[in-house]
Parts: sequence; structure tokens; C-alpha cells
Amino acid sequence: MYHLTVPTIDLDRWINDALARDPPRAKSLLVTLFGDAINPHGGKVWLGSLIALMAPFGINDRLVRTSVFRLGEEGWLSGQRDGRRSLYTLTPSGARRFQRAYDRIYRPARTDWDGQWTLVMAPPETVDAGARAALKKELLWEGYRGLATGLHAHPAADQDALSELLARLELTTNVFVCLAHEASLVGGKPLRDLADLHWDNAPIAAAYRDFLVAFTPLANALEADPESLKRHAPQVAFVMRSLLIHAFRRIQLHDPHLPAALLPSDWPGVAAYDLSQRLYRLTAPTSEVHLMQLLLEEDPGANVAAGDFHERFMAPA
Repeated sequence: MYHLTVPTIDLDRWINDALARDPPRAKSLLVTLFGDAINPHGGKVWLGSLIALMAPFGINDRLVRTSVFRLGEEGWLSGQRDGRRSLYTLTPSGARRFQRAYDRIYRPARTDWDGQWTLVMAPPETVDAGARAALKKELLWEGYRGLATGLHAHPAADQDALSELLARLELTTNVFVCLAHEASLVGGKPLRDLADLHWDNAPIAAAYRDFLVAFTPLANALEADPESLKRHAPQVAFVMRSLLIHAFRRIQLHDPHLPAALLPSDWPGVAAYDLSQRLYRLTAPTSEVHLMQLLLEEDPGANVAAGDFHERFMAPA
């Protein structure tokens, strides 16, 4: 007779080990929680609820207060006093940033590509040195790479993100933007070779592989024993969901999101998305119970999750 071995895992120990191995920074985790947990519930939260949500991650109230203050200075949040309580809300700019991040995190990467590249040109005649430096920094975060001084390129750029970026830097009328494709009749090296020359994807691939090593055992164990989460407080599911999205989001910040045609056939980002999809679906329902319990303590009229929340990771990976 054969016995099937069901993978098991101590969920509390897994959380403790994960926090010890890679303790999250307060401000970075706050950004994750606002985007993943608070935004679907209206994008606003009382400070008391936020402190309670952050406590299981080992982050005390002083760090939470300092972090929300800094996020306010950076234009992510706005604060409003009501007696001794403080309500924090996403600013319109912060909400737009989260919406752009939504596509990167919760939707699978596009597999189609028309071969066109987006070029951003910032010549010294129209953009001074300080503005060029700021533009270069912002474009690097969006996955662009510099081909020459003042010339930046991306093979699958988000046009809305670029438009918002240029407006925020007040450079919309100072730079030149165009789409480029190969002039096949002229010859020359294929444009796809630019990906190997200017994008070093090895660190990103390594980060995805580390992510798979860290979270695959947890997903396997929860799928093998679907009742395991019910034997724990809902807070456990919330912490696991948050650690999952926090880790995945941090890789997305550095992934230039090149088209599949310019990546290796075994690109680990695909498997990382598949894993995130599996684990999010396993933890989200129970984690919402914990989230609503804390929100309702400070705000009896707190909204249930709405908007795009129920479409997260729903598209086939």
C-alpha cells in the first residue's frame, strides 16, 4: 500500500522565520498595506487601525507615526485630525501611483509585443542639467535605460505612466517622445539586441528565484490542507498575504518588464506570478476578515473591499 505524504508547515513558525530573515521596513510596508489592503476599502484609514495592522510585523506605533508623516511629505497621503484621532487618506497622486502598480502586481505580464520602442529625448537645449538628472532617475524606476546622454528607451513602455511622470516633473513641453521600430530595408543590428546591451536582468531573475524558494512551500502546504487557515486567527492569513505582496512588489519596483520576446523562455517572473496568484487566492478571503475587524473598531461605517479587488490575480497566468 502506498501512502501519500501531505506537505505540512507550522504557519506561525513560517511567519516568524520570514520576519527574521527579511524584516520589512516600516515605510515600505506601509506603502504595501495602503496599496493592497487599504485602497480597496476606500483608501482611508484611522491611525489606530493602521498601528494595529502593523503590530504583527514587529513595527511599533512610533515607527508607524513617523512613516505616515514621511509619506505625507512625499505626497502619498494626506492627514486629517478629528479630536485626538487622525485619519489618513490617499492623495489623488498617490491613488494614481497605486493604480499603475496594480497592473504590475495583480495582472500577468503581456505576452504580445508589436516591436515598437518608446524613446524619450531630453536635449540640453530644452532641459537643464538638474531636470535631466531628475528625469533619468524617474525613467530608471519605470524600466527605461539610457542609450546615450539625454536619450532613454523602453520596448514596452506604459504611455500613461510616462505622461504622468512628465507632468509631475513639469517637462511635458520640454522633451521629445516618439515610437521607433526597425528599418528592415536599411539593415543594421536588430533592435532586440539593445535588451542584452542595456538591461541586466540577472539580479531580477535571482530575486524571483529567491521569492519562489521562500513562498512555494507555504502555497503547497495550504493547498494540501485547505482547512489549516481556519485553525488559526484570521490575522495569520493577513500577515502571510501582506508578506507575499510586499516581497512581490519590491521585485516589481526593479523589474523593467521587458516583453516576453526579449526575455529567456524560462524567465522566473512567470512562475513568480503563478505562485503569487495561488497564494493570494488562498489567503485573501480569511485575511479580509481580520482587516474588516480592525477597520470597524475605529470606523463602524468602514467599506468592504470593492473596485478591482475581486479581479486581482483573476486573469489566467
